[in-house]
Amino acid sequence: MNVLFGLSASSGIGIGRAFVIPETEKRVISSKKIKDQDKPKHLARFERSLAKIIAQISEQLEIVKNDKTQSEIFETYFLMLNDPEFLGDVRKTFEAQNFSIEYVLNQKTEEYANKLRSSGNAYLAERAEDICDIFGRVINDLVDFHPFNIENIPDDVVIVAKSMSPSDTVILSKRRIAGIALTDGGVSSHVGILARNYGIPAVFDIESILSAIEPDSLVIVDGDFGEVVESPDETTLNEYKKKISVANIHAEKLKMFRNLPAKTTDGALFHLMANIGTVDEARVAMHEGADGIGLFRTEFLFMSEANSNMGTAHSKIAAFSEENQFNAYKKVLEIMEDRPVTIRTLDAGGDKIISSLDITHSASEEKNPLMGLRAIRLTLANPQLLRTQFRALYRASVYGNLKIMLPLITSVEQVEEALALAAKVREELKSENIPFNEHVPIGIMVETAAAAMISDCLANISDFFSIGTNDLTQYTIGVDRENSLVAPLYDEFHLSVLRLINKTITEAQHAGIPVSVCGEMASRPESVMVLAGMGVRNLSMSPKLITQIKELLSKISTEELKAISSKRLNRL
Repeated sequence: MNVLFGLSASSGIGIGRAFVIPETEKRVISSKKIKDQDKPKHLARFERSLAKIIAQISEQLEIVKNDKTQSEIFETYFLMLNDPEFLGDVRKTFEAQNFSIEYVLNQKTEEYANKLRSSGNAYLAERAEDICDIFGRVINDLVDFHPFNIENIPDDVVIVAKSMSPSDTVILSKRRIAGIALTDGGVSSHVGILARNYGIPAVFDIESILSAIEPDSLVIVDGDFGEVVESPDETTLNEYKKKISVANIHAEKLKMFRNLPAKTTDGALFHLMANIGTVDEARVAMHEGADGIGLFRTEFLFMSEANSNMGTAHSKIAAFSEENQFNAYKKVLEIMEDRPVTIRTLDAGGDKIISSLDITHSASEEKNPLMGLRAIRLTLANPQLLRTQFRALYRASVYGNLKIMLPLITSVEQVEEALALAAKVREELKSENIPFNEHVPIGIMVETAAAAMISDCLANISDFFSIGTNDLTQYTIGVDRENSLVAPLYDEFHLSVLRLINKTITEAQHAGIPVSVCGEMASRPESVMVLAGMGVRNLSMSPKLITQIKELLSKISTEELKAISSKRLNRL
C-alpha cells in the first residue's frame, strides 16, 4: 500500500483503476531561418491549421453545449483563436522576421502567457495555460505532432497525470470519472472547478505521481483530506467503502431539509441564500430550498454575451446588451418568485477579464490587477457600462424582489457616485414611460478593511451590507490563498478579520440595515457558527451546501453560537 499526499481540490472519495496519462513528449520547433519567398507558403499553412483547430473547438462546443461551465471554457478558446490583436501581432512579427511560422507562433504564445504569469495572480496564471493549450494545438498541427488522445480514457477510472489541459476537461462530461490525481493544477484551474461541479474527488500537487502509481493499480482518491492511496490493503479499502456508503446515506438524509426553514434548537430563524452566476443556477437554488439569491455574479453573464459574438470580426464586443441583461435578470426574478434576489453590478477586472470596447483598460496590463482598476472602480471609470446595467436591472425590477449590490467599495464617494447614476437612470426610464420599481434597495459589499473601518459612514447611504469574506481576508492580512508559498497564512479566523466583520455587523445593526455574508465563510460549519454567534442571520452560499447548513443549525442553540463566537473574538 502506497499513500501519497497533496492538495484537496474537490471533496469526496473515489475508488477506481489508475489510468495513467503519460507525459507529453516535447515537440521540436526549428529556429532555422526561412527565405522571403517561402513566407506565403508558411502563412497558408498557418491559416489551414488555425481553421482546423477552430473547427475542432466548434465540435467540442457542440458536445458540451448544455454544460454551462465547460461551454464557457471552449467559447473562451474560440475567442482566443479569433483574437485579431494576437493574430495580427503573430502575422506582423512573422513578416518582419525570417523564422518559420510555428517558431513565431510559439514565441508569441509564450510572450503573452508570461505577461499573465507575471501578474502574481493565480487566476491569471491559469489563463496563461489556456493560451498555451489552445495555440499549442495549432503548433502541434503545424509540425505534425500528435500527443496523447484524451478520448482514450475509459469510464470508472482514476485519472493520474502530471497535469490536464483545459481542453482535456471535455472528457469529464463524457465519462464517469472516479477521481483525479495530478502533480500540477490549482484550485482555480478549469479541471479543479469542473471536478467540484461534477462531484469528482480530486487531489492536486502530488509530487512525482507518474513514477509512484502503476497503471491499472487500484487507487483511492480522498478529496476530503488530500490523500491518494495506491493498492490499498483489504482493511483500508473496506474502510473507504464504508465512508462512501455513509456519505451516500447522509446525502439522502439532507434532502428532508430542502423544504424546511433554517432554525436553531431555540427557534432562531436564519435566511440561507444562494450564490449563482447563471440563470440555470437559480433553478438549482430553488430546488435546494434557498430563501433567495444572496449574490448573482453578473460577470458570468457578461462573459456569456462576449462569447455569443464569437466568430465575428472582433473579439471585443461594442457593448454589453441591455436587452440580454434585462432578459437574464427577469428570468432569475421570475424563477425565485417573491424571494429576494441580490444582483451584483459588474465585478470585472482583477482576476476576471472581460473584453469590451466599452472598457478602455486591460487587467493584463497591470502589474497587480487585484489591487487595480476592478469592480466598482472599473464601472465608474467606464460609466456607460454601469448605466446600461442599471437600466436593465430597473426594467427587470417589476418581475420580482430585486436588490442591487455594488462591489469592492472603499469610500463614501464611490457609493454616492453610483447612486447619482442610478438616479439619472430612473429619470430616464420615467421620461421613456418604462415601468420599474423606484424603491429597489441598493447596498454594498464590504470586502476591504477600508469599507469595514468606515462602515458607520457607509451605513448611512447604503440599504444593506453584504460581507465578502474572501477578499476581506486577503486584503486585510495580505495573503493570496492561491499562492502555495503563503497559503498556510490565509486565515479567515485571523483576529483582525473577525474584528472587522464584527464591527461591520455592529454598525449595520446600529443603522437598522440588513447584513449578510456571501463569502466562503458563509458555507463552512465552523465559520457559520462564529458568524451566527456575532448576530448574522443571512448567509449566502453554493446552492448545494444549503441543506448541510440547515442541518447544522438545527442541532445548536443561539447561546452555544454566541459562546463559540465570543471565544474566537476574545482570543489574544
